[in-house]
Amino acid sequence: MKQPEYLRTVQAFARRELLGKDAYLDSLAEAPLPLYERFAETGLANWWLPEESGGLGLGLEESVRITAELAYADAGVAFTLFIPVLTTSMVSWYGSAELKERHLKPLVNGGYAATLGSEHAAGSELARITTTARREGDQIVLDGEKAFSTNTGFANFLVVVARAQDDPAGYLAVLVPRETPGVKVDKRWDVIGLRSSATYQVSLSGVRVPAANVLRGNGLRLLEIGLNASRILIATTALGIARRIRDVCMEYGKAKQVKGAPLAGNAVFASRLGQFEMQIEVMANQCLAAARAYDEVAARPDAGEEFLRVGTLKQALTTKMFCGQTGWQIASAASEMFGGLGYTHESVIGKLMRDMRYVSIVEGGDDVLRELVFSRYVVPVSKRS
Repeated sequence: MKQPEYLRTVQAFARRELLGKDAYLDSLAEAPLPLYERFAETGLANWWLPEESGGLGLGLEESVRITAELAYADAGVAFTLFIPVLTTSMVSWYGSAELKERHLKPLVNGGYAATLGSEHAAGSELARITTTARREGDQIVLDGEKAFSTNTGFANFLVVVARAQDDPAGYLAVLVPRETPGVKVDKRWDVIGLRSSATYQVSLSGVRVPAANVLRGNGLRLLEIGLNASRILIATTALGIARRIRDVCMEYGKAKQVKGAPLAGNAVFASRLGQFEMQIEVMANQCLAAARAYDEVAARPDAGEEFLRVGTLKQALTTKMFCGQTGWQIASAASEMFGGLGYTHESVIGKLMRDMRYVSIVEGGDDVLRELVFSRYVVPVSKRS
């Protein structure tokens, strides 16, 4: 079957800009990398943006295919390019027409958006966040500190999740242009993997924006909704990394001699690769199935209201958990197959293993997601909080 043009474009970009450049991509080079501008030149920047905002309007199923190709070459690049979907989806569903016109349209030609949700003390209990939003006339004033936010340093705009100061039980999601006075990047985190991406600690001090920049709905609920797409694509990076690990192992098996014959001919080695292929196939099918479930809701004329009703999609949670755990099994087994070389920086397998680890950590660690699946989808409806 002939591949669609957008996918051939992504594959060509990956071959030209990413493959064979693992040391550079793993170096924590200054962000954003120049190659991101070259990706924008392909016409695929923020490829999911709706057509009414000037975007291509590609669905999450197409996004899974794009992300898998990018992550095969480098998961950090994939993460940088798709993570704005978390922010833009909230604005697309719940921002005013004026906000969408002013802030989404410029992203079509290359640009970034970031979400500021997590805080050190609150951890995964986002209801405990201490960043506040207070109303002063026709403005909203934000104060607080956010722990982990990818792309903030070079984003066009941010969506900040904050507690309403006049209502301890209320939460807002507020759009903030990146250059607004009072937004300060405190540091870029020296992350273990995905080092071609950039994640920051950010402080907000007397940040003022128009009250019209508040998105419609409870801020925590909107964050839940935004996380659906990004969690599915995070799971997809595990798929891309796993495919790369399989191919790196096969190359190693052909070159490595054991008892006078290529390692690839060894029955134990062959069975490991067969196991990998089985796991990769299931991961791929699961990512696509979860994306279709998301696209089914997104295609509804009342999609925004339906997402508000549903909140966290079961498929997004289970797919991220499954792919993170399965991908880690593949990465761990592969590093053993390389012997001592697998524990050095001389082989790319170490980088791939570090990149894989993030899938089960960001946007809710596995223990957090297990509890969420239990409380939302295992406990009887009548007893759910």
